[in-house]
Amino acid sequence: MKRLVVVAEDSLIVEAIAIALRKSGEFNLLAHVDARSASVEKIVEAGPDLVLVDEMDQSDRSVELIREITTEYDSIAVIVLTLSPESARLDEIFEAGASAAVSKATNPAALATLIRETLDGRLLHVHKPGRPVPGATTNSAAAQESVLSARELEVLRLVAAGSTNSEIARKLWVTEQTVKFHLSNIYRKLEVGNRTEASHYAHVNGLLNGGEAIAS
Repeated sequence: MKRLVVVAEDSLIVEAIAIALRKSGEFNLLAHVDARSASVEKIVEAGPDLVLVDEMDQSDRSVELIREITTEYDSIAVIVLTLSPESARLDEIFEAGASAAVSKATNPAALATLIRETLDGRLLHVHKPGRPVPGATTNSAAAQESVLSARELEVLRLVAAGSTNSEIARKLWVTEQTVKFHLSNIYRKLEVGNRTEASHYAHVNGLLNGGEAIAS
């Protein structure tokens, strides 16, 4: 089991994360470190493979903490829970050394999958500074949504929630071939290679809605 430390201020967020990880059976939550008093020493003394940082206030301290961890302990991965899908903020997070950024609108049930795929190196859709979304004129989630049709967004959100093609077909009352057609269009429009990358893109760029989120 992968060992994990959560850095967060809000105990409710920590509890939501803990429940999701316990259900997966893949992670051992070693400790919760209060973001207000977090130090690299306090975080690493628990011996984590991964540090999950809740970027509640989008402060410079979050970026500094990420940089300190990844610089001094390159064997520890850092994943950030963020409210901000803006490119400039993601640039800061990734330049500091984060392995991934996950939207706090993510359904907790999908969190363990995203963490596992990141640690296993299967999330290959790396953030590119200032990368424009094809067909979009701004960095807002609304502009990114406009790249996809309403049906494509439905399919993407179901994929991000972990549904298989057959499950999506049943939920949307379409054939599996139609689902594959929509997925092909989604991959092309978002410039990703597979459903894992598409799911990661949706989480990072705030394209999900509905369901229980990690934080509102």
